[in-house]
Amino acid sequence: MTRDEIIADLKEKNPVMKSGNDTEGYVEYTAAEYEAQINEWADWVEADTKVKEDAQMAAAKAATDKAALLAKLGITADEAKLLLA
Repeated sequence: MTRDEIIADLKEKNPVMKSGNDTEGYVEYTAAEYEAQINEWADWVEADTKVKEDAQMAAAKAATDKAALLAKLGITADEAKLLLA
């Protein structure tokens, strides 16, 4: 998902933002405050996505490295487990 798509999704889900509470009342965000909040949330979504993608890439690399090592040794994963047990 691109940043523009993330922002569009956030704006669709949050067409209006207000600050305040039930006791003192609420004030609608100004256009600048609204845009700043949407951009901050988009930053968070992008950072979270990056962390997840990095973890997936690391897991895929580890699996590839493991398969390459097993092939190099000429043993199966089950045989490797027996050797390490």
